[in-house]
Amino acid sequence: MLKASELRELNPDELREKEGELSEQLFTLRLQKVTQGQLDNPAKISEVRRDIARVLTVLREQETAQAEA
Repeated sequence: MLKASELRELNPDELREKEGELSEQLFTLRLQKVTQGQLDNPAKISEVRRDIARVLTVLREQETAQAEA
């Protein structure tokens, strides 16, 4: 699980890259769920979705702060 404080240290390009990695991971997990019918840890999907939301939130915070400056 990612922490927002760690994400705030990254620049916007790194955050977008992290979002892409997490999206790919989510796709893979969903694909495993559908094709195999089971996952080792079904809660991992929720965790990855929350991590994506954290990344997008921090990215939006940075964009807003930059626009105000």
